[in-house]
Amino acid sequence: MKIAYVLPYVPNLIRTRPYNLILQLAALGHEVTVFTLGSGAQDERDADALRSRGVSVVYETQPLWRSLWNSLLTVPSRRPLQTVYSWNLRLAGELVRQLNAGTFDIVHVEHLRGSRYGQYVKSKLPQVPVVWDSVDCISYLFAQAAKHGTGGLFGRFVTRFELNRTRRMEGRLIGEFDHVLVTSETDRNALLDLVPSGVHPAPVSVLPNGVDLDFFRPNPEVQREAETLVFSGKMSYHANVSMVKYLAAEIMPRVWRERSEVRLVIVGKDPTPEVRALGADSRVTVTGTVADIRPYLWQAAVAVVPLVYGAGIQNKILEAMACGTPVVTTSRTLSALEVTPGRELLAADGAEAFAKAVLTLLGEKGRREAVGAAGAEYVRRRHSWKSITERMVGHYLEASHRG
Repeated sequence: MKIAYVLPYVPNLIRTRPYNLILQLAALGHEVTVFTLGSGAQDERDADALRSRGVSVVYETQPLWRSLWNSLLTVPSRRPLQTVYSWNLRLAGELVRQLNAGTFDIVHVEHLRGSRYGQYVKSKLPQVPVVWDSVDCISYLFAQAAKHGTGGLFGRFVTRFELNRTRRMEGRLIGEFDHVLVTSETDRNALLDLVPSGVHPAPVSVLPNGVDLDFFRPNPEVQREAETLVFSGKMSYHANVSMVKYLAAEIMPRVWRERSEVRLVIVGKDPTPEVRALGADSRVTVTGTVADIRPYLWQAAVAVVPLVYGAGIQNKILEAMACGTPVVTTSRTLSALEVTPGRELLAADGAEAFAKAVLTLLGEKGRREAVGAAGAEYVRRRHSWKSITERMVGHYLEASHRG
């Protein structure tokens, strides 16, 4: 197939979902052209990196002021600001020009921020099939963030300002495209709950994230540190900040009460000041940006993911499991996974139960190794990017027939 893949950001190793789906599409013999935009030298380097892998890239510069101006102009309307933040008429025009030339079989648009490009295509060329990868139900995420009061004063204001706008738009978008993808069953149900009466929704399919199994893999040559816990993720993301604050304030004191020598390592780029402040405790290390996350996953005895709120699938869980690191998480994460708690990972809700699960693994090396091995096997079986991309191509074919 010839695929126009539209993204409101340049895919890279951090934006793992589009990056790996695009490379797998190319590896499977499909012709992919990425339409994307960025605002700096790093974005341009990431675009060139895709080109070096045989992917065509149409790149437009989008300075921050333009995104902010788009948002400001949209304030009086009912449209979510996210849907215009990455809007670039030059990029949209080039996309439609190439579609008019018959260059592509299907258009793939990612995220709420990219949805306007899909709407634009449908307004100009309604016969062109468009697949919208929502990734997460953003209004579901916003509702949880508003409930927990996270993100700072400005973040809370934006979340509340956007929430009802986003609910209306997501409910509308489901009826405008030919197929919709999300990463979890919870997000699928949340999106479908937003569909207004009288709107006939497109098929909504769960397409989970995968793992680069050549990169994230067990490493028996690295000795695990029996008293080390690891938490990984982008540490400016409000859901991750909420998690580590809860971990440090509620869970770790209960762990330290039983095993005072346990260390917590928080790994991830752009830690906020409140996350950095956790490093004042000598038992907590906040790394900031690291060149390679795998050594931290290989060395840790247990990976901890005490999800307070969130949407979609937790990549940090899949990556830890792929490295053979046993995971303790909460039941909130399970809807996006096809695991048996107690076998591939441990799930516990509430600080006391979560700490007890962590202590159980720390105290039983054999149990740690069994859970780690089962988790690695699960990821190999269910979350290879190749198999997930093949499923996505099947959804493309369905959308083509519908469009």
